[in-house]
Amino acid sequence: MLQSLRIRNLALLEEVALEFEAGFTAVTGETGAGKSILLGALSLLAGERADKTIIRQGAPATDVEASLFFANAKKIDAVLIALDLPPSEDGLVILKRSLPREKAPRISVNGSLATLAALQRLGEHWIDFHGPSEPRRLLKESCQLDLLDLFGRTRGPLEGYQRAFQAWRNLAAEHKRIAEETKLSPDQIDFLQGQLARIDALELSEEAIENLERDFQRMSRSQELIELASLLAAGLGDEDGVQARLAALLREARHLEAIDAASKPLADRLSSVSVEIADLAAEFSALSQELQFDPEQAEEIAGRMNTWLEVKRKHGGDLRAVQETREDMRRRLEVQGDLEGTLARLEKEIANAARRAKQEAQALRVLREKAATELARAAARSIAQLGFKKADFQIRLESLPELAPMGDCRAEFLFSPNVGEAPLPLSRIASSGELARVMLGLKAVLADLDDIPLLVFDEVDANVGGEIGRVVGEKMAGIAQKHQVLCVTHLPQVAAQATCHLVVTKDQSRDRAVVCIDSIQASRKARVSELARMLGDRSAKSALAHADELLAAGRGEESSIRTTGRK
Repeated sequence: MLQSLRIRNLALLEEVALEFEAGFTAVTGETGAGKSILLGALSLLAGERADKTIIRQGAPATDVEASLFFANAKKIDAVLIALDLPPSEDGLVILKRSLPREKAPRISVNGSLATLAALQRLGEHWIDFHGPSEPRRLLKESCQLDLLDLFGRTRGPLEGYQRAFQAWRNLAAEHKRIAEETKLSPDQIDFLQGQLARIDALELSEEAIENLERDFQRMSRSQELIELASLLAAGLGDEDGVQARLAALLREARHLEAIDAASKPLADRLSSVSVEIADLAAEFSALSQELQFDPEQAEEIAGRMNTWLEVKRKHGGDLRAVQETREDMRRRLEVQGDLEGTLARLEKEIANAARRAKQEAQALRVLREKAATELARAAARSIAQLGFKKADFQIRLESLPELAPMGDCRAEFLFSPNVGEAPLPLSRIASSGELARVMLGLKAVLADLDDIPLLVFDEVDANVGGEIGRVVGEKMAGIAQKHQVLCVTHLPQVAAQATCHLVVTKDQSRDRAVVCIDSIQASRKARVSELARMLGDRSAKSALAHADELLAAGRGEESSIRTTGRK
């Protein structure tokens, strides 16, 4: 849930810090007061793109910050870790977004820099907007099928079907690729076989290539290496070399030992050095002999090296690329050896995979048919409460000509707002106001299944009033039993049922307009006054009395205001 929100220099708003509670929060204010600023701040934190025109004039930057709490910390932590972001602190997540006028934008999540894409991915897990344009989603077949699957809890069966569907598609693609490959000519086969033989002769392994390159390096500079090794062997082992000079020194050390027994360890160490020098002289001498390549050996190393350089140049530039090319050539030759048999085997596998996918699709279809009947019945009851007492709502499943990623059928929502009229697809019948109420009715039914913590409704009660307004408020309050709800509304019947109440005002008394957002739920008088304003006149006793009654009804209390002459 949203715990706190801080906004600075967004449009006409200077700065505000708000605390939020669970349940239903109403946002009210005069038309044009700036209620959209609050929703704009939430949109920024949900990853919506923005330009610098939203920065308050004269301010260096717009800054928005929110703290979110997730009861299921493990789930949000898995999302954060997948985005390479720090996990939550016992379910607490801090989002910050800054849009400077002169610098690049900055986004952070739990103190770590993040991308706009990461913010959008996180937004999918904590907030869901339902604004004036949101009900248009209902016109999309994909949205209708998603809502049906959500209600029917078909995620597991759907994922099983999609795995079977993808396996079938992969096999079909492999068959098509092989079938479209022309049969290789004898010359092409001979060429591939020759290339394979050349590569295999190199004994492709990291160790073999390292040895080849080392031997070639030695052979290429063998004369220089022999001279250096010989020079070192002579410097260490000749008559006037280090070994001979050490022998003389060792004799003196033994003489010292005979005079002073305490010097024996030093003489022994010098003796060890003498032995090591003798070994080094012998090894350098052996190395000079080893580096003397005979002509046949040199020719064989040069030939292998030339082959390796040519193969590497032709097939990718490194050992792994050459190995992959070799495997591809081997596979092509293997397929050519039994092309018809390979295709026949694949056709059998494709038939089996298609049968499994169809079985999974049919099982999914059965679940969807049951869910469609139950959702249509529940949605019809919910929509009827929103002013469509004689409306008809149905969900029709239509078979697809072939299997698709989402199954073998599509869902279509049908609606008739008036008695005696056949239900038609939503795109052909519903006005924007009707769509908003249909979406609200569905949302009320699906509230228990949707796991998004915060639902934001922007004027979904437009074009309704009276008793229907009261029902809209009840729907909001019902949804708020399972979610945190934030609703921008112009209806006092809706606002009165909120547990929290924010009022947006625009102050134009000074030389510059300023938007303010204030929490008034702690003051019954302030709430009654605001509801009376929404009713038409906050100074009229009748409006105040009506407002008090609405608030009392929303709280399940008796009205505290009594007026005379009211009927």
